[in-house]
Amino acid sequence: MTFPIRIGVGLQPQHAEYSTIRDAVVRSEEMGVDVAFNWDHFFPLSGDPNGKHFECWTMLGSWAEVTERIEIGPLVTCNSYRNPELLADMARTVDHASNGRLILGLGAGWFEKDYDEYGYEFGTKGSRLADLREALPRIEQRMARLNPPPKRDIPILIGGGGEKKTLRYTAEFADIWHGFGQADVIAHKNRVLDQHCNDIGRDPATIERSCGAKPTEPGSGDALVEAGATLITVGFDGRSSYDLAPLEDWLAWRDEKNAP
Repeated sequence: MTFPIRIGVGLQPQHAEYSTIRDAVVRSEEMGVDVAFNWDHFFPLSGDPNGKHFECWTMLGSWAEVTERIEIGPLVTCNSYRNPELLADMARTVDHASNGRLILGLGAGWFEKDYDEYGYEFGTKGSRLADLREALPRIEQRMARLNPPPKRDIPILIGGGGEKKTLRYTAEFADIWHGFGQADVIAHKNRVLDQHCNDIGRDPATIERSCGAKPTEPGSGDALVEAGATLITVGFDGRSSYDLAPLEDWLAWRDEKNAP
């Protein structure tokens, strides 16, 4: 399977009024961005740690109604914050609200302040990964039982680079893998993921590969594609008022790469 090169935008829901975030996702769609992501945290990850911040899934429901074409999703949902069956139902509902445009991004969780402030047990990295492994088939099973079912088979994205567990879970359950780091790191992790796929008898080419990039570095795209990525997400937060102008160069680069 060959995936086209796609450009995502990461609209980090921090340091901005909600109206500004909503306008940014609408502008992203108008510009021709392929996917708009937010993230699943309760406090900013950079800047003022107690600055403005908004919740992930209620935001995605709003995005579903104010857009028409762009895919939407969390990069990524923290598995610890919601019962897996509830999360499946939430995802199905947003998928219907968006007419089949949701990507369900999932991760094990890591930001301790979220856990402490909202009363979740932080546990250990190992226990959070074990919880994610338990949740993945439960989400799949609940999706199959929902009435009405999702508009489509909702793509599952797993974020993270743990080679023994996270990438193994990706091989078993996911449609998209999102990694973090420079091109050499992405290339190495992709080789590990390929091996996990081979070990379980899955074609590695059935998993789309995703990573992040800086707004002002469209020149890094070639190296990321060489490393195996085809979905490249450029991040912005409210401190820039979501100045999306750098996306123009990224979109031009995408169009050139995808040209016949």
